[in-house]
Amino acid sequence: MPFMSGGGGGGSTWIWVLVAGLCACGAAHGLHTSHLGPEWLVPGLQALGGLAVIFGSCEAMILSVEGLGVRLSWNSFVAGAIATLASNVPEIIMLGFVVASEPRVAFVVVALTLHINALVFGVYSAILPRDRTGQARLPVALVKTSTDLFIAGGSVFLATGCLMLVMQLFGTGRHGTSGFGAADLYVMGGVLLSVQAVSVWQMIVRFSGSDAEAPDPQAEAPPSWGRIAGFGVLGLSTSVIGGHAVGDFADALVAGLTGAGYSEMIGAIVLSVFAGAGAYVMTLMAHLRKKYDIALANVSGAITQVPFVVLPAVMLMIAALSSLGVVPTLAHGAVLSIDLETTSVVLLAFPPMLILWKSVQDDGSVNWVETAGMVAVFALTLYFLAVHG
Repeated sequence: MPFMSGGGGGGSTWIWVLVAGLCACGAAHGLHTSHLGPEWLVPGLQALGGLAVIFGSCEAMILSVEGLGVRLSWNSFVAGAIATLASNVPEIIMLGFVVASEPRVAFVVVALTLHINALVFGVYSAILPRDRTGQARLPVALVKTSTDLFIAGGSVFLATGCLMLVMQLFGTGRHGTSGFGAADLYVMGGVLLSVQAVSVWQMIVRFSGSDAEAPDPQAEAPPSWGRIAGFGVLGLSTSVIGGHAVGDFADALVAGLTGAGYSEMIGAIVLSVFAGAGAYVMTLMAHLRKKYDIALANVSGAITQVPFVVLPAVMLMIAALSSLGVVPTLAHGAVLSIDLETTSVVLLAFPPMLILWKSVQDDGSVNWVETAGMVAVFALTLYFLAVHG
């Protein structure tokens, strides 16, 4: 796995895109504070600038993780999975701003992100290289580790959704039908994060060198630790700016859609697409560079990390902000309401996780029937949520 000197194919284009995005975000901030220009210009600059900054930050993260993988002799799938973990930073930062104003919306957006990411996985499986029998082979680490997380995540969503239904029907629990309290969210978030920690540890221990190539004596020296850290700091710091800008644009867009008469779920779906922008950019860049293992690590990690990274992070943020008085407390001390939207996005997350587990786990590859089935289930679930949720 060579250490690339620049993202998107080894050039420096990503640096110029990053600089242009930072300039656009700065211009949007200046126009907003000075109340100049037409109303559409500020959110437009936030969208273009924020996505450009996220693109650049993701490329910097890829370079940092690739360098780390060379230093630690990781294979491309493990390196891509760790890079996907880093790509969650812009999403979590963006969601933090949503949590501070609308905790319930943030929770719904996270659950919808799983449905969007599952659809991306299904679509991406259709463009993977296939053998003459139509099979797209998947990395061993994805088959043996991600499938465990698929079924664990599906079980979490099914159990939580059933609990939410029981609480609504029978008014049980300390908070009755109002929802989950801060203590509930602390416990749930901590337990779910522990699963991801064990998963990462096991992936590195079991699979980090499983397909590593023998070292080439003619190859260039591995990147320095300073270079690796520099790209990492650049990616993480700029992701804060990009995530904030995209979050502001998404808020304006959702408000506009709601004002135009569209349902809250439509706005949440749009917001979830922007929340996952980092992972989508990383997948596209890895695919264009023919690093299919990294791309697969991104699309599978974007699914498994929703229930075990992003969702618990949002739960902990809601609980913490509630404890600090930033988020208002609902009736009977609840901080996250249980209603039609929150229950439906959780319960309907089980079928996508189930079909993902079955499609990948059975033979370590994806055929055309499985691809068509996944896309159909994921698209129908999103349709049901958008129209009837």
